[in-house]
Amino acid sequence: MQGTDSAKVEGSGGGGDLAAQVAHVFAPGGTLSLAAHLGGVTYQPRPGQQDMAQAVSQAIAASDTLLVEAGTGVGKTYGYLVPVMLSGRRALISTATKSLQDQLFARDIPRLRDLLGVPVQVALLKGRANYLCQEHLAQLQDGPDMPLAVWEQKLLERITRWASRTMDGDLSHMPGIEQAVQLRARVTSTRESCLGADCPHAKDCFVNRARRNAMDADVVVINHHLFFADAALRETGFAELLPSVETVVFDEAHQLIDVGVAFLGVQFSTAQVLELAREAHPVAALHAKGLQPWDELLLALERSAAAFADRAFARLAEMGHDVTRLPTRQEQPLRIPADTLDWAELDWSWAQDFQRWQAALQSVREISPDIDALIERGNELLARVQTLAQPLPLDHVRWLEVGQQLRWLQSPLDIRDLLAQQRALGPRAWVYTSATLGNEPQLRWFSHAAGLEWAQRLVVPSPFDYPKNARLWVPSHLALPGDPAHTDSVARMGAHLAHRLGGRTFVLVTSLRAMRQIGELLRTTLAELRATQAALDPGGPLAPPLTVWVQGEQPKSALVEGFLQGRAVLVGSHTFWEGVDVPGEALQCVVIDKLPFNPPDDPIFRARERRVTESGGNAFAQLQLVDAAIALKQGAGRLIRTETDRGLLVIADVRLVQKSYGRQLLGALPPMTRLQRWPEVQQWLADLAGVASAEGAAHAG
Repeated sequence: MQGTDSAKVEGSGGGGDLAAQVAHVFAPGGTLSLAAHLGGVTYQPRPGQQDMAQAVSQAIAASDTLLVEAGTGVGKTYGYLVPVMLSGRRALISTATKSLQDQLFARDIPRLRDLLGVPVQVALLKGRANYLCQEHLAQLQDGPDMPLAVWEQKLLERITRWASRTMDGDLSHMPGIEQAVQLRARVTSTRESCLGADCPHAKDCFVNRARRNAMDADVVVINHHLFFADAALRETGFAELLPSVETVVFDEAHQLIDVGVAFLGVQFSTAQVLELAREAHPVAALHAKGLQPWDELLLALERSAAAFADRAFARLAEMGHDVTRLPTRQEQPLRIPADTLDWAELDWSWAQDFQRWQAALQSVREISPDIDALIERGNELLARVQTLAQPLPLDHVRWLEVGQQLRWLQSPLDIRDLLAQQRALGPRAWVYTSATLGNEPQLRWFSHAAGLEWAQRLVVPSPFDYPKNARLWVPSHLALPGDPAHTDSVARMGAHLAHRLGGRTFVLVTSLRAMRQIGELLRTTLAELRATQAALDPGGPLAPPLTVWVQGEQPKSALVEGFLQGRAVLVGSHTFWEGVDVPGEALQCVVIDKLPFNPPDDPIFRARERRVTESGGNAFAQLQLVDAAIALKQGAGRLIRTETDRGLLVIADVRLVQKSYGRQLLGALPPMTRLQRWPEVQQWLADLAGVASAEGAAHAG
């Protein structure tokens, strides 16, 4: 399993006719080769892709469970789609990102359906927050309960025009809605705010239409969030769908654990209570004006909720926690053990005020289904408080986040039990695939957390020629991580690299604070380098300045689009370590600021550490190192996306080559050629810049 040619499935069975059909599709002169020839493009049969497709065929035929790590360039999407579509069995495909979900539905599956000549009916199913709610749109048109900004009003007019012609109500097709977070929330529904059968638009509801299409389809494309939202809330209709499905494929499966843990968790803050009450106030005042003292009830709740927060912050200060400077929304909140605060010492008068608010709504619930939905949402909030007041379940962790508000959170440590429950619903094939599922052939990083230690496993390495096309440099002159000078030195080094390449650089960081600091210093240093260049050669040509794009300053899609326009540097935290595909010369340098170890205040990770230690294991070796290796593989994977890509990976953390554990982390990376000295780096940068310039000139011609 170490090489593509020798890859094999552990514990595999037979695939019968399906295996033969799949083999013909991928073989030289087979379906894909012929289609590529007729289409005037090149298709190169890849042994690794064929191995994967055969393994998926065997799993489908035997209703087995298969884990497949397929390196970048293997072609894993076709590797599972071809056997799924040829099998004739009903299938569910789940992705981590909506972009891949849309790509599968709109491009990959239709293209394969035509090539294979199979009459597969496909449906796309997303969470309800992705679909326009006609009832909420109508309410906004009648007069919003809160005023809209001028630009929001103009966008609402565009949404109204779009609503009259859209067939699916999918807001991803509505330009401009991504940036309008608040307006988007007001034209969509939640499980609690949906009126269900009482809605006047129930027959034309886009959510209901999507669910009906899913029930009629042969292949349904969903996302991990939707899968777990249904498992946790039973609100998507998926519970009806899964029993009829014979094959389930999780693409981007490495994100499955985090998504599942988040959805199975519980969180509560008094801000949620106030948000609900303030949302309910205009509804109650409209439908039940004068029947209850709504203003008085809301004011009392606001005061008692503020008293609760004030008392909690005061107790934290008394215990030595610095709450004088609270993190902003763009910063990581302070995370401390939940038992730091004794609930009995806090001011719980808000609970009585909220119960009075609920009772007032209850007295008029028959007036409008809107009020009935609000009551249910309030009851759910109270249920969360009751859950958090109970003893902590086994293999769960509970903690407190301190930011602009206080939040109590509880989460399981893994998703083993939930996935076991799903598998118990009946025999079917389960395929979990990603470019990163572990750092060794047994894929223990994923298989243990998912409870799949017994499953078949296949590791297919990337076919790319990394020694030829990629270089790895670990600079030895930088300050050590933890030194206050480290972040500045990373920024200045990144600026010099980007200046030589004319941009084409990602700087991936491990913290939001470092991200903002590096972004600011990059802009300053790049301006200085350009001024120096102009001073040294006053009459020479001066290229346009480089643009520095920093995560959080604009939506992710806008940042990537801006970066692709050229002469740019993009600085991003975890959001950009994976799921970003920039092939070609547009990206030729990736800088990672330091080894991505888990932060010391991560409550879920610390609870997992304790569990390993208490069982006699080595938490650093079994968890910390493995997690860092996985993250490094993901970050490094942004650099080389096609067979012709060339680039430089810089890991600005000398511990990678000085510490004994560095060998394990290096082993997780693609086999890039190591550079040792700055002149070697300069030469490689010159080679990359020369190639990119030549390619740019060719495109311009």
